[in-house]
This record gives sequence, structure tokens and C-alpha cells, in this order.
Amino acid sequence: MKKYLPFIALLLLFSCQGGYSPKPRGFFRIHLPEKEYVRFETSFPYSFEYPVYGEFVSDERPSAEPYWGDLVFPDFKGALHLSYKRVNHPADLAVFFEDARSFAQKHIPKATAITEEMIRDDERRVYGILYEIKGAEAASTLQFYVTDSLNHFLRGALYFNVSPNNDSLAPVIDFLEEDIRHMIGTLNWENSLR
Repeated sequence: MKKYLPFIALLLLFSCQGGYSPKPRGFFRIHLPEKEYVRFETSFPYSFEYPVYGEFVSDERPSAEPYWGDLVFPDFKGALHLSYKRVNHPADLAVFFEDARSFAQKHIPKATAITEEMIRDDERRVYGILYEIKGAEAASTLQFYVTDSLNHFLRGALYFNVSPNNDSLAPVIDFLEEDIRHMIGTLNWENSLR
């Protein structure tokens, strides 16, 4: 055995010619469920379709106003916060528009870009703006407001209950963006004064 030891040592020494390279750091695989929608129909002054993997929870905080709520996505630790305002006077709309714009603009320090997309559906009387907020550390990546220009105003903002790292959240953000667009595309105002 002693006479083979130098041969085994030389064999081991020359058999490892490549350098060691560690494996790159991995991330958890995100399971994205199949798209399927249900109708949100209650006594609220608005209705829409939302995904079955979401759950609508009414806002019960003392500071909450009527018809406020969250569309919660427990599997993604995210929520779409919805706040509704009744338009009592045409001047109310200017105040609501400015509030929605300023909420989106608050993300400027962490955003690399904020894009605005007009929403216009004359048939359903749904008008507004969808804000896409880009940036790895932006707290909210999607915000929107919609109105019928007469009676109703609805604002939404998507947040995640995790530290902002939107690069790794990108698949989930894109996935939920489709759902938010679907929600807006199926929105109807209830009990509208036309």
C-alpha cells in the first residue's frame, strides 16, 4: 500500500484541473396560479371581476371611509388598496385627481420612471390614469384612479408586505398587473345617476 501512495497522490493532484466555481445564489421559485376571475358584487357603488386567488377585505379602520377595502393576495404577500370617494360637486374631482397624482409622485425619490397610461371606456363611463412606477425600491409599483366624471371616484395602489426589491418581485408584479388591468376593464358603476 505504501508503494501506491505517491501514485495516488499524483493522480489526485493532476485529476482536478478546473478551478472551483461556486454556484450562483438562487431565488425561490414563484408559483403563479391559473387566471380565473369571480365577480365582486355587493352593496358597494362599484363592481368588477377579480382573481380567485385574491380576497376582498373591507377596511374596518376607524379612519376608513365607506366602500374602502383591500384586494389581498395572500400567496404573494400583496394587497391592492382601494379607496372610493363619492363626487358631490364637480370641484371634488380636481381635488381627487390631485390627491391621486401626488400619491404617485411621492415615489419619485425611489423611482427610476413613472409612466402614465390613460384609461377611457365611454361605454362603461370609466375614465382615469394607470401609473406604472419603475424602480427596484419603489414601495408601490402600480397605482390608478378611475371615475365616471359625475358621481364616482375609485383609487387603487398595489403594495407588498415585504422589503422593496422589485427586481425579484418582477414576475409577481407583471402577473398582478394583468389582474388589475382586467379589474379596471370589467369595472362597472352601480346605482349611477346618469
